[in-house]
Amino acid sequence: MEVLPDIVAPDPVIVFCGLAGAESTTLRDHYYASPGNSFWQSLHLSGLSPRQLRPEEEGEVVGLGLGLTDLVGHWDPRWVEIDELVAKVEKWRPEWLAFTSKGVAHEAARALGVRRPGLGPADWYLGESQVFVLPGTSGANQRKDYDGRPNRLSWWRDLAALAGR
Repeated sequence: MEVLPDIVAPDPVIVFCGLAGAESTTLRDHYYASPGNSFWQSLHLSGLSPRQLRPEEEGEVVGLGLGLTDLVGHWDPRWVEIDELVAKVEKWRPEWLAFTSKGVAHEAARALGVRRPGLGPADWYLGESQVFVLPGTSGANQRKDYDGRPNRLSWWRDLAALAGR
C-alpha cells in the first residue's frame, strides 16, 4: 500500500491524522485532495491557516506549526498500524493529535483498547498528546447534526481555541 509521507513541523502544536488504506486514499498524491473534501477550507475558516491552502500546498502546514499523517489501515483481516502511529506521535510530541473523522478515531481506539470517542476532546491521549476528534471532512459527510451541533466548523474552531490559535 502506498502511503503519503508525513508532513510535520518541528515541535508541532497539532498533527492531523486521517486514514490511509480507505478506498478514497488509494490513488491520491496529496492529503485531503478528493473532490468535495472540506479539510483545507475548515483549516482556514477555523483560523488555523491565514488563507485556504490547496492540497498541493500541503507542505505549508509546517510553517503553521501543524502536521499531516495517516493511520494505516488494513481490512482483510481488519487491523491498523497503531504502534507506528504511537511511535511517530511520541517522537513529534504535538500538543494535540486531531483525528480527521470519527471513523479514524474509532479504529485507533479499538486498536488501543480504549473507549470510542465522540467529537471534540477525547478522555485519552496518544503518548503525551491529547486526542481531539473532528467530524469527517469528506464531501459525503453531510449531516444535519454533528454531535449536537449544526455544522462541522464549530468543532474545528474549538480545536483552534484549545490550541491557542
